[in-house]
Amino acid sequence: MKMFTKSGLLKSGLVVAAVASLSVFATRYNYLESSSHREAPIIANDPLADNTDVYAFRNPRNKNNMVLIANYIPFQHPHGAPNFYSFGEHIAYDIHIKNDASKKEDDILYRFEFKLTNEDPTTHFYIRLGKQNQKNTYTCKKSTDGGKSFTTIISNGVVPPYNVGPRSIQSAVGLNSNYDKLMQGAIMTASTGEKVFCGPVDDPFFVDIGGIEDLGNVRSNKPVDGLKRLNVHTIAMDIPIEMLNKEGQKVSQAWSILDPDFIIGVWASSSRRKITVRNSNGEDKHEGEYVQVSRLGMPLTNEVIIPIGRKDEWNRVSSNKDSKEFEQYFTNPELALYMDDSKFGKAVPGLAPLRIQTKSLGKYDFRNGADGLYSLLGNPATKGTALDTKLFGNYLLRDNEPRSVDLLPIFMTGVPNLPPYQLATGKKDGNPLAAGKPFINNFLPTFGDMLRVNMSTPVTTRESPDFSSLGLIQAAVLGLTDPRWNKTKFVQFIPNMDGFPNGRRLEDDVVRIELQAVSGVVLAAIGLGYDDYDIKAGAGVIGDVEQQHNSDPILITPPAGTIITDIRSATFGTGKGSSYDNFKFDASCQTDVTEIVRTYYAARLTDFEPNYQIPVNRNVLGNPCPGSEKSLLVLADYRTPASLATQNLVNVLTFTTGVEKNDAPLPGRFPFEAQPWEGFSYGGHGNENGSGNIDPSPSASVAPYQAPASMNLGTPDVMLKQLEGFPNPSRDKTTFRYHIGQPSDVSLHIYNANGNLVATPVNKEPRAAGTYEVSVDVSKYKGGIYYARVVNGAQSDQTLKFVVSK
Repeated sequence: MKMFTKSGLLKSGLVVAAVASLSVFATRYNYLESSSHREAPIIANDPLADNTDVYAFRNPRNKNNMVLIANYIPFQHPHGAPNFYSFGEHIAYDIHIKNDASKKEDDILYRFEFKLTNEDPTTHFYIRLGKQNQKNTYTCKKSTDGGKSFTTIISNGVVPPYNVGPRSIQSAVGLNSNYDKLMQGAIMTASTGEKVFCGPVDDPFFVDIGGIEDLGNVRSNKPVDGLKRLNVHTIAMDIPIEMLNKEGQKVSQAWSILDPDFIIGVWASSSRRKITVRNSNGEDKHEGEYVQVSRLGMPLTNEVIIPIGRKDEWNRVSSNKDSKEFEQYFTNPELALYMDDSKFGKAVPGLAPLRIQTKSLGKYDFRNGADGLYSLLGNPATKGTALDTKLFGNYLLRDNEPRSVDLLPIFMTGVPNLPPYQLATGKKDGNPLAAGKPFINNFLPTFGDMLRVNMSTPVTTRESPDFSSLGLIQAAVLGLTDPRWNKTKFVQFIPNMDGFPNGRRLEDDVVRIELQAVSGVVLAAIGLGYDDYDIKAGAGVIGDVEQQHNSDPILITPPAGTIITDIRSATFGTGKGSSYDNFKFDASCQTDVTEIVRTYYAARLTDFEPNYQIPVNRNVLGNPCPGSEKSLLVLADYRTPASLATQNLVNVLTFTTGVEKNDAPLPGRFPFEAQPWEGFSYGGHGNENGSGNIDPSPSASVAPYQAPASMNLGTPDVMLKQLEGFPNPSRDKTTFRYHIGQPSDVSLHIYNANGNLVATPVNKEPRAAGTYEVSVDVSKYKGGIYYARVVNGAQSDQTLKFVVSK
């Protein structure tokens, strides 16, 4: 990302502090790759029930609502004919919501159950003559008592068909529609007010799965998005916030943008009937209670954190019943071994920029098996922080479990708005335990793997120049370095505070954030810098300050951005003018109060802000020299704070896997996921240009299907003959050539890959028999696949696939 340039980071210590700080929250994720696609042995063989991703974010178009998304059925090839993908029967697809930590069971549970119907069982085609086979419909039920009872809120819910191709979707022998219309027509409104969309979409997740799974073989220069041009099935819900708030409060009633009463935890699951009986007639029976077979809260938990020997067990356990036995995989994560040169770090060069602290602040070791911050357990310095034993210290500080202080709470409880989990802005003397600038509160201590989100945190509009796929990491950067937000430590909305890991937006680059978090960037964020960070390394200077002794307390103010390290001398005197040369000291008064000031300074180290002022109580100094003006002359040693932006941290922040966004643009309306890739134009998800297997030469290219809408097997020679286009691919202009055998009206339509009409260069214009050429300006078209369709009256048509390259 551009904001993480090495030169920029090295110039600003606060940038690193900021980023480090915000990593604190990024840390909630220390996993890797494709969120949860085929992540466990058993579920890998049951794709219809495989829960791939969960998202939770405020609706950017209706900020009074939350959008919850659960995706299923991974790695769908768009041309997977003739039996295209669909939601499975006899499966309970559930979305679970917690809003009250005092209760163990789900506070709200939405259950989706699907059916399949063949509208024309006499054909092998998926769609023919307005009818669809393997057509999905669903029932949605809602429970508010932990699943003990359900109320049906949607019956016979509409699911759009798979995006087979333009002939099946758009033509008269297909559904005679367009895919956008089909998707929007499938948005249902529940009897209780929620909006719901269920159906196929482009998989919004992005990651170089092949590189990372090849023993961390990160190839940032030539990455391959393993989810490129692949589809997934989604259950998306648009829900008013007051329906999710435990007290039924609207978001306008929140008293803060980090209001603890607006925190929810979200996770999804799928369950199958306990007994399946296979019958020889092809009609199987499914009986018994539902048994959970897949679940997902935080991305990549089971994929990377949980070892393969326990992945199936993890999938079967409800999130609100997570065993303490699983905590060991968060407090000593396996992935950390490959970022530790004393273990296997040197064997994984792709992760070389990511290294974990071994002697932060000279003594704190966060490598697996080390003590981390355990030595602070019970220390008075933790009073009032989340590490206080009267609060959560016994949970967060564990012997030989160093990541219990960062990764464990991020996954299992959420992050409270308490030190040390605040930005470094305003922290006293760089002390990690000091209060800083709040920017997250999603603390819901239900001790389970959930995607937690504070619904009171405002939305970062997608059009904002500050919007970033780095979520809270970018929010931290802005809160620490941007003058719009780093002038005060009071709570302010910083762009991307609504991003991962405070919920998860579709655009958030969770893979990069999580890898950086495992490498200790969170720890650096709260002041526990990397091994090359020396807190005493700031530039030292000697300063002198004159203060009028006509107020109580006297404020010794060092230069902005510096820290007092020693009081060299302090003397009272009287005089006029601003120059110390004019001072006249009264021998009858005590003029040397150095020891008093120095002692007072040392005693106040824990409760003043050295970056700003040192208050010295007048009564402590007695009643010094009389006179019209009384001043305190202080000679002190100052230094600028040490910069957390060391080379090690820069390496972490500039690390990238190379895949940082989805391969398809996301629409700006519900369900906010892109249309599924079309089977007809699909040419393989590995094609770097996203254009399928198309001959890049400028010669003419003829579309694979040329039959007319009437389903005749050929086009009469006297009608419309071969359609050509050149150059193909094209960048600025392309020319289409066609021949007609007899006079008729001709139309030329251009569609994008999703089947949407883009332009009509020729519209029912009369043509005599002959050959014609039409030049079309495509300079403003987005790069990708398009279709030119020439229609010769109502009798015949031909379609040409062409590519616009950018």
